Parts: sequence; C-alpha cells; structure tokens
Amino acid sequence: MSEVKIAAATRTEFGKGAARRIRRDSKVPGVLYGHGSDPIHLTLPGHDLLLALRTPNVLIALDIDGKTNELAIPKSVQRDPIKGFLEHVDLQLVTRGEKVNVEIYVHTEGELAPGGNLLEHVLNALPVEAEATHIPESVTVSIEGLTAGDSILAKDIPLPSGTKLGVDDDTVVLQVLAAQAEEVTEDEAEGDEAAEA
Repeated sequence: MSEVKIAAATRTEFGKGAARRIRRDSKVPGVLYGHGSDPIHLTLPGHDLLLALRTPNVLIALDIDGKTNELAIPKSVQRDPIKGFLEHVDLQLVTRGEKVNVEIYVHTEGELAPGGNLLEHVLNALPVEAEATHIPESVTVSIEGLTAGDSILAKDIPLPSGTKLGVDDDTVVLQVLAAQAEEVTEDEAEGDEAAEA
C-alpha cells in the first residue's frame, strides 16, 4: 500500500463557526488521535484529502506544520448528506509494524449457476487485522457455479500474508438465495381471465 502525503496545520479554533470558516477555504477540520497521546486538531486540504480517501484504508503521511511527520489511517469520515463534500475526518495515529483492525471490501468474480439465483452480501466489508503499512484494499472471491443454499464463510476467503481475520472463521460473508417467484393473487388471476374473455 502506498502512502499519500498530505500537509496539515494544527488549529486552535473550534466550534461550528470555525468549522464553517475552514470549509469555506476548501479545507477540512480533523482530529488525529491514538497511542494514548492528546488529540491533535488539524486543518487538512480538502481536495488532497478527498483524493486520498478514494483508496480504502489509505495510509496518510501527515506533515504537520512542516515540523512533525506522522502516519495515520482514516477512522471516521463525515460528509455532507446532500452535496457529498467532506465535513470532518477522524484519523488514527499508527506506526510502522503496528497491527490495526480495519474492514476491507469483498469483491466477487465469476457467475452463479443458472437458474435465477441471487447473491446476498451478508458482510460488504470483512473485518481483519493487518500491519498498518500493509493494509489490503480489498479481497476477491470466486462465486463461479454457486447455487441456492451455498455460502462462503470468512475462512474461505484468501487473505494476503500478514493479514488475519477479525471475525469467527464460520461467519457467513456471502450466501446464494433462490429467486422467489411472485405469487399471483386471486384478484390478479380473475383480472387475467376477464381480459381473455
């Protein structure tokens, strides 16, 4: 996983008014916490942060005020529900070699067996423990030929080396359901008969 470098500045103003002023300048208020240290309140460049957050579990190399360099991963991102712009971000301080708990996306490849089966993602993201500097972006699992009643458990998903499951081995991640045929009600059946007459 590559690191994304972002220049950040510490901030001393707090509250809604200060946050609005920060966002008006195309910046995002954030908090860096972890390792038992006091939280550091930051102002981050909005565009750079938005681009970085396109990568799941991105590792961010923060240059704080040009003096301190820290590694962090995003833990909570708040977006405007209508316009989608970033409102606030919580970052977790990490160190090289440290293990962190994150969720990685589960992608599927292949086709289900014929017959109108449906694939249900019981878990869209798989909780795992990985080294902070080697967090996988996603995992891919084959669903080729699966039929109704089949399921894929957490232990069936191939993980990159150094990554461990954060859930029980027998947790269902994907399952195949039989497509439900629509039941025809008596009213609909009578309507069809009247149309034919």
